[in-house]
Amino acid sequence: MGDGAVILALETSCDDTCAAVTAGPRVLSNVISSQAAAHERYGGVVPEVASRHHLELIGPVVEASLADAGVTLDDAQAVAVTAGPGLIGALLVGVSSAKAIAAARRLPLIAVDHLHGHVAANFLDPDPLEPPFLCLVASGGHTLLAAVREHSAYELLGQTLDDAAGEALDKAARLLGLGFPGGPEIERLAREGDSQAFDFPVAMTREPGLDFSFSGLKTALVYRCRELGEAETERRRADLAAGFQAAVVGQLVAKLERALGSGEWQAVALGGGVAANGPLRESVSRLCEQRGLRMKLVAPELCTDNAAMIASAARFGEPVPYPDYLSLDAVASP
Repeated sequence: MGDGAVILALETSCDDTCAAVTAGPRVLSNVISSQAAAHERYGGVVPEVASRHHLELIGPVVEASLADAGVTLDDAQAVAVTAGPGLIGALLVGVSSAKAIAAARRLPLIAVDHLHGHVAANFLDPDPLEPPFLCLVASGGHTLLAAVREHSAYELLGQTLDDAAGEALDKAARLLGLGFPGGPEIERLAREGDSQAFDFPVAMTREPGLDFSFSGLKTALVYRCRELGEAETERRRADLAAGFQAAVVGQLVAKLERALGSGEWQAVALGGGVAANGPLRESVSRLCEQRGLRMKLVAPELCTDNAAMIASAARFGEPVPYPDYLSLDAVASP
C-alpha cells in the first residue's frame, strides 16, 4: 500500500470489538469496545459470549471509527482484518465483516496475523520504531520473543509452552478473589504487599533457550493458598499477589535479557496487554538503561488488543484484490 493510504482495520480475535482508521503511521481513530464486564462473572472469556457480542457491536464500532477519523467508507483504500490466531467464532465475525465491507466497494483486503499486529504497533506515530529491534509480546493469549529485522515479518525466538503470562495473571486473580481482567487487579493489590514474603518459582530461567512456562507458577499459588487456608489467604492476599507478579515479571525479563545475546539490537519494544504492567515496564527500562539500548513503550491503548496495530501491520502486508479474498477463512491457531 502507498505510505499514506487510508486503511480501515477490524480486530475481533478475543473479547474486544475494535475498528480503526490509519493513514500511513498516523492513527486517525482507534475504537475499542471492551467486553470485560460481560465476562467478569465467569472469571475469563467465554468464546460463545464473545462471538455474540462481536455480532452486535461490529457495525456500531466501525461507524464510530469512521466518524472519529472524519472519513467515510468511500475514503478507504483498503480493508484490513485479523485472520488469526484467536477464538475462531470471534475471528469469523471480523473476517466476514471485513470481506463484506471490502467486496461492496471492490477494495483490496489485507489479512493480518494478530501477533504481527502487536509487533507492528511500534511502527505507529508518535515516534515510530524502525527495525532491527527485539520485541517482547505478552498478553492474555500469547507470550513470545520476536526478532524484528523488517517491517513485514518477525522471527520467533521463543514462546510460552503452556499458559500465557496474561492468562496466568487472570487465573491468579480469580484464585485470590479479584476481578477480571486479572492483570490490573493483581498489579493494584500487589502495591500493598511484600513481593519477598513468599518464594514463588521463576520458571525456565535455568533452562536453555528462550521459551516460557507459567503453569508451574500457577500451581505453586494453588498449593500455597491451600497451605495457608481460606482465612490466612484472605489476610495475605496482597503479599501473594506481589510475589506472583514478581515471578511473572522475573521470568519475562530474564528471557528478554538472554535474548539480547542473540543479535546486535539497538532497541527493545514491548507489546500485548501485559506490556502495560508497571513493574514490567520499570524492570525492562532498567535493563535497557544498563545495556545502553532504546526502550520503546507504546501507549496503553496500543498494548491491549486494538485495530490500529492491525492497520499498522497491514501497511506492510500483501493486499488481496477482489474477489480473491472471498474464500479467506479465519485460523484459530498460528
